[in-house]
Amino acid sequence: MATAVITNDDGIDSPGLAALAVAAAKAGFDVVVAAPASEASGTSAGLTAAAEDRRVVTKEVTLPDLPDAAAFAVEAHPGLISLAACHGAFGPRPDVLLSGINRGANIGRAVLHSGTVGAALTAGINGVRALAVSLDVALHPTEDPHWETAAHVVSELLRTLLDGPEDTVLNINVPDVPVDALGPTRWAPLAPFGSVRARVARTDDGLIEVGQVEGDEPPAEGTDAALLSGGNVTVTALRSVSEDDRVQGELTS
Repeated sequence: MATAVITNDDGIDSPGLAALAVAAAKAGFDVVVAAPASEASGTSAGLTAAAEDRRVVTKEVTLPDLPDAAAFAVEAHPGLISLAACHGAFGPRPDVLLSGINRGANIGRAVLHSGTVGAALTAGINGVRALAVSLDVALHPTEDPHWETAAHVVSELLRTLLDGPEDTVLNINVPDVPVDALGPTRWAPLAPFGSVRARVARTDDGLIEVGQVEGDEPPAEGTDAALLSGGNVTVTALRSVSEDDRVQGELTS
């Protein structure tokens, strides 16, 4: 049986994580859950961890929605959890790594900063197929998120992931609507910016205040941000670190 490691950046208690783990189990994977013990959003592919004697602290837990699955709360960011999983820290090397379901979209070039996406990219550069999935939950939602919709989309797209090369990484964004209200699934290039942007300011007392604000500019046509706002499921194939052939030529000393 193929193995899927499930992680996220919202933490081990996230309902999105549970929904993704259940979807993977229903798809026939042997599921292992390894997620941060607390929220680790915005950590990209960072390898930060809380350690004792240079060892990362982990704790076995039980997921109410999937009590028979091996599950670990890890005192580390998702990038390190993904790296550890690819090296067999939580059992056999996984066939796939699934990251999410993130609370809020991960679109545009700002995916660079996402812990959800960072975990998937880390798996990809280690030769493990991976996907990151996010639900487009508003900053101030008026109803419970439709986690089951994002889980359904993952189930539909697992074959696309498995048919790709070993280092395939997919970034998936899903509208926060019931399954029967979803628009088409579309391949989508990254927008220059996401729908939610970072707000950084230095305060009078010398501190740096970081927050989020919704952008007021319309997204570029045909990008992941525009297609998602139009009700489509967006899929973007990502590559992590690769050479830039544009910057070539004679080197001078």
